[in-house]
Amino acid sequence: MSNPIRLAVIGLGAMGKNHARVTADTEGISLCAVVDADQKTRENFSRTFSVPSFDSVSQLLSGTQLDAAIVAVPTAHHLAVGRELIGAGVHVFLEKPIAPTPEQGEALIAAADAAKVKLTVGHIERFNPAVLALRERVRAGELGRVLHIEARRQGPFPSRIQDVGVIVDLAVHDIDLVRFVSGCDVVRVHAETNQRVHQHHEDLVRATLRLSDGAVCSLSIDWLTPTKVRELTVTGERGMFVVNLLTQDLTYFENGATTDERSDEFAVLRGVSEGRMIRYVVHKREPLRAEIEAFRDAVNGLRAVAVTGEDGLQAIKVANAMLTSSRTNTVVNF
Repeated sequence: MSNPIRLAVIGLGAMGKNHARVTADTEGISLCAVVDADQKTRENFSRTFSVPSFDSVSQLLSGTQLDAAIVAVPTAHHLAVGRELIGAGVHVFLEKPIAPTPEQGEALIAAADAAKVKLTVGHIERFNPAVLALRERVRAGELGRVLHIEARRQGPFPSRIQDVGVIVDLAVHDIDLVRFVSGCDVVRVHAETNQRVHQHHEDLVRATLRLSDGAVCSLSIDWLTPTKVRELTVTGERGMFVVNLLTQDLTYFENGATTDERSDEFAVLRGVSEGRMIRYVVHKREPLRAEIEAFRDAVNGLRAVAVTGEDGLQAIKVANAMLTSSRTNTVVNF
């Protein structure tokens, strides 16, 4: 491999800490600096990884030579931090979402295009081995026509999240997953929200999405459930795939009504019956490591950017449509 890319991690909160841990021992990457506004936090990381620490991006850029940076600051600061790095010719990995609004996302994409630097968005679930196996099987037509996709992302309220609600913080994961697995765009959105424990934003959303191929998607996402649930279900003519995103397990439940020799169309009209259950072998791996390696390879020109700025933009567009739908009690069409 060529010389390691010199990379800084900016923002040492929950995700930034994990990024620093993984980048520090990833081949082909040299973690050369960390940035955080909190002095104690950045000094602790500076000692742990034996790298200099800075309290701002401008200080970082004047004090070290960079090839790339991972940005894990609060979403509200993505535009300012991203623009400053891009303006210095630094390749940027932005933790999801790309920005709090589509307009800011578009500004970041335009800046990266103008500067000819790589911009990727941290939609980590795309690197979950079970999701990759699911996508391959769905795209190969193993379900026949996809009828319904359901995502559940639920758990207790994380008090550290104050700048955005559950839609921008969590729902963007599943919006992106739906597009990634199905290969289709969202064309219509309706959402209902509630606010029970968060001081400023919604902490529950139930949304229905229509995809360009006609499939319906249901999203159940909240910070009110006492147990952590991360599940994706894809139902088609021939059966149903269920992915446990936490355990990286992929299970298939067959529609027994389609196992005879009749045509798929006729079998679906006959109805649905219980068939075999198959649990597939999935070679488990930490998605964050795969995600960072993909960014490294994109910076080195060895592969295309895995999650583009446009991918991130589409996710935040649908998320904002969900917010609009819930506030106006309307269906939003694209």
